[in-house]
Amino acid sequence: MRLPESAHTDQPWRIHDIAPDFDIEDVWQFRMPGAGPDDFPTFLAALTESEQASEAPGLAGILFKIRWKLGEWFGWDDESTGTAHRVTSLRTRLPADLRDTELPTENKPLTPLYILPTEYAAEIANSTMHGVMHLGWTPDDTGYHLHMAVLVKPNGRLGRLYMALIKPFRYGIVYPAMTRRWERVWNDLAVRP
Repeated sequence: MRLPESAHTDQPWRIHDIAPDFDIEDVWQFRMPGAGPDDFPTFLAALTESEQASEAPGLAGILFKIRWKLGEWFGWDDESTGTAHRVTSLRTRLPADLRDTELPTENKPLTPLYILPTEYAAEIANSTMHGVMHLGWTPDDTGYHLHMAVLVKPNGRLGRLYMALIKPFRYGIVYPAMTRRWERVWNDLAVRP
């Protein structure tokens, strides 16, 4: 379910101090029935394992393959456009306590920044933008839910055009598929003995 920006900005997330110059592109909530305050690390580990084990299925998977092929053809994802060259990694902005957090070993195409008991952030950079995927574990009167915020800093006109062009695909295909997949990961975890 798509949420207003305030669902992200009103939370006391550490990412606010790290990426204040990034625009909030999207905020989504994923249902986690029965989730408790301490379940985020377990869910995140299962999600990371699931993402590494398989590609995105269906139409969303096809869109990602097309995107990566276009990136290859046009050089959008060349190493020279990433955090080692075109932009500085947000890791350089992290305070010591966040730099020292234990990170997942692999999460391509995103590079993990930090992980806390209720918060995780990872970045990606290419010739179109510098982006952050932020995950947070948030309570309400029905329990705990996963919030995802996508923060971006478009790279010039190409980046702004790119973000505008992919928006309908994100909303109509990618995020609904991601919602089904991530909620399935939680439901599979919830039924384990």
